[in-house]
Parts: sequence; C-alpha cells; structure tokens
Amino acid sequence: MKKFFVLAIAAIFSFAATAQQADWKQMHDFHAVMSKTFHPAEEGNLKPARANAAELVAKAKAWQASTAPAGYDAKVAQPILKKLVTACNELEAGVKAKKSDKELTTLITAAHEAFHELTEKCKPGAEKH
Repeated sequence: MKKFFVLAIAAIFSFAATAQQADWKQMHDFHAVMSKTFHPAEEGNLKPARANAAELVAKAKAWQASTAPAGYDAKVAQPILKKLVTACNELEAGVKAKKSDKELTTLITAAHEAFHELTEKCKPGAEKH
C-alpha cells in the first residue's frame, strides 16, 4: 500500500512537470531522453548514457534551433542552450573516447545541470536574476 501511494505521488508530480513543459515541444523531447539517461547514471548505470549520447546532442540542437514559445525568455535561453549543446557534445565525445564511468558521470551531470538551469530560468513566471 505504501509503495502504491509513493508511485501515485510520483505520477502526479511527473504529470505536472510534463504539463509545464508541454508548450515547448523541443524541451519536452529533450527531457524525455535526458530523464531515461541521467537517472540511471545517478545509480551508477552508464549504459543509457553511452546509448543515448548522440540522441541527446540531436535533441539539444533541435531545441537550440527552435523558437521559444510565448512566455519563455529567448534571450536568457539561448546562451544556456548553447551551454547545453556543448555539454551534450562533450558527453558524446566522452562516449566515443571510451571515457571511464566516473568521467561520463561528470559529463552527463553537467548536461543535466544545464537542462535544469534552462527550465528554471526561462520558463514562464521564472524569477529573473
């Protein structure tokens, strides 16, 4: 019963997060790949990072090339998107160079942090610094 309750709460939060991102398709597309890549890496499983690195690059570039929907701050987003693309490229290069799990964890974490910086600073209603 406790497990069901925890899963129900997680589903509600997941749905709310997806609803917030639904209006910028490329953000949602990137998040779908990042989620299935980063969370296993947190647990020490770098297989998804190795398998999804090229897709992360493609999704990051598509997001960077897209137009920010109304309410999103494109001037704030663009430099962070550039940082995200760079981080994803570095991850892909690390995979191709057969970097260690520790190094790949550092690289996927940098990409994940850039993703969160984007979502926190650019979404409608975000506090501007």
